[in-house]
Amino acid sequence: MSHETVYAIASGKGGVGKTTTTVNLGTALAQAGERVAIVDTDLGMANLAGFVSLTPDSTTLHDVLSGDASIDDAIYSVTENIVAVPSGTSLDEYADTSPEGLREVVSELRDRFDYVFLDVGAGVNHETVLPLGLADAVILVSTPEPAAVHDSKKTLELTERAGGTVAGLVVTRTLPDSDISHEEIATRLETDLLGTIPEDAAARESVYAGTPLIVYEPDGPAAAAYRKLAADLADIDVPEATSDAADGETGSGQLGVKTERSEDETAIKSDDEREEREAAHDDVSSAITEAESSTSTE
Repeated sequence: MSHETVYAIASGKGGVGKTTTTVNLGTALAQAGERVAIVDTDLGMANLAGFVSLTPDSTTLHDVLSGDASIDDAIYSVTENIVAVPSGTSLDEYADTSPEGLREVVSELRDRFDYVFLDVGAGVNHETVLPLGLADAVILVSTPEPAAVHDSKKTLELTERAGGTVAGLVVTRTLPDSDISHEEIATRLETDLLGTIPEDAAARESVYAGTPLIVYEPDGPAAAAYRKLAADLADIDVPEATSDAADGETGSGQLGVKTERSEDETAIKSDDEREEREAAHDDVSSAITEAESSTSTE
């Protein structure tokens, strides 16, 4: 296994597939039996709220960072081996948060999960920069477009200023007949190319279906690329999804994620609490639709 377990998934601009990458990397590792936590650190423009079917009075990372709740209260089980910690959508709650509390949140999650993915907001502000320094490594996500690459350079520089380390670049929405060299893009950014994710119409469909792409269409080119990226990142074997998983007919009834671990090893709360807070299949990723699908066909 990689010695790096906390990754910040970052991009200089929105609409390049950052949240899609976060969700699919996390799901792929969960399918391999790894315990995964996905944290929405975009405190101002939350993307993962729909991932866990929040109600208006649900506890979120905002409540944790304002000192009104513990991290346990903001952890929502998505399916076996994977949980989400969403941020709230209220501007009033956002105003009460203290981003510095992320350090303690990340430290606690690091001790409890095999992998933690921090979905970082785009732009330049305090809550964007902070996760870049808290993570073991930062994964840059960019499309091949010049504007996106230019903004990735800014994110790389911000990471360095925050004292963080860039693991490398993931280029999304690539085309097989393009003459663009993705290796050259990484070289220009002075970082490694971790992988490329091809343009795939199924990616956008999966968002509307409320299912991670690697489950929605596991045999598609983008799904295969995400599984390979996860396997390379963690240096483990990531299994192919079964046909039942692709249809959503799994033992847990959620997202087609299989596990070899016992429930005792993966439980975050009691069985009753976990059942009450289990994410509904149809609601998964609805916020991702709003955040990314309008500008991307991933």
